[in-house]
Amino acid sequence: MGDATDLVLERVDALLHAHPPATTEPAAFWAAQFDAGLAWVQFPEGRGGLGLDRELQGVVNQHLAQAGAPRPEPVNLIGVSMAGPTLFEHGTPEQQDRYLRPAFTCAETWCQLFSEPGAGSDLASLATKAVPDGDAWVVTGQKVWTTMAHRADVALLLARSEADQPKHAGLTYFIVDMHAPGVEVRPLRQITGDAEYNEVFLDEVRVPDTQRIGPRGAGWRVAMSTLMNERTGLSAAIGAQRGAGLIRPALAAWAQVPEAERRAVDRDRLARLVIEADILRFTMERSAQAEKRGVPGPAGSMIKLGFGMVGQGVAEFCLDIGGAAAALVDHYDMLQPDRFTHTGDEELMDGNVAKGFLVAQSLTIAGGTTNINKNILADRVLRLPPEPRP
Repeated sequence: MGDATDLVLERVDALLHAHPPATTEPAAFWAAQFDAGLAWVQFPEGRGGLGLDRELQGVVNQHLAQAGAPRPEPVNLIGVSMAGPTLFEHGTPEQQDRYLRPAFTCAETWCQLFSEPGAGSDLASLATKAVPDGDAWVVTGQKVWTTMAHRADVALLLARSEADQPKHAGLTYFIVDMHAPGVEVRPLRQITGDAEYNEVFLDEVRVPDTQRIGPRGAGWRVAMSTLMNERTGLSAAIGAQRGAGLIRPALAAWAQVPEAERRAVDRDRLARLVIEADILRFTMERSAQAEKRGVPGPAGSMIKLGFGMVGQGVAEFCLDIGGAAAALVDHYDMLQPDRFTHTGDEELMDGNVAKGFLVAQSLTIAGGTTNINKNILADRVLRLPPEPRP
């Protein structure tokens, strides 16, 4: 991999030289990064990549972060971490040409229309219908907990197209224009007071068949690819090296505690969090090596499970050592943010520890609940028999 690594580093150096992060607008930097093949290095040339090993994207991200380069994920997490890889694996060449670059540059932001009021963890039981009508589909239904739908231009949609098939076999996957007639977005106010999530109503929305991803009735297979990318896409939040990413707010909060006030019990607690964050990082690296060898597994569930637990532990630690002042919230207005703050990292580092703690409570729910991920690991790793029903 030496020659490939050298090529990537040369491209990174050239990108930073031609577009210094300190003086380049983020959108212009992301466009140059895409054109240099450094958006998703495993993608083909001309589509944001160089046709190299996916593992090298970590090398790119690490060097760009050290140079202070902006990342598009906080602005367009769904587009970069989920839509892009899904289109790469299942999309048509026309879809890739149309959507990949605008997704990475954040010219078009994405959301994910999966969960419904009656289909959360049991996603395959969803009821939103897609009925064929000539060269289009007519979609009607309701989606919920849709992150950043109020800012989204495009959506990934999973809908039921075959009512007479078993629930996993009757689904089809689409790209939906969020500005199309019949799409209505309503905010959902959260425990933080903000409305980062939404509910989306689809009233006979026409979706051209050219916007279908994968074969008719194969939506579950495409959706599983999306969800695995969602869970393994947490790598940027976890951090590629010790002290970065998920654990960073805890280390920063500890640094603010005067030496004379540092208690042994808190030092022990922080050490445990650092160890857990390292274990999570090593699991992520091991997963990347397994994928490289063509040995897929439930690593996405393992990473998601650990991410939620460590993330909540970090938030609780920051709140506890901050004392009474850390519990103060300066406002409780309902705001609809223009950036993704799901991990709570930005909130914690901005000093709003209480809101960061509240945000972190969703980490064991969104993107696959802790209980569901435990079931996956029990089934696929431990090979436990199903619990008998009474």
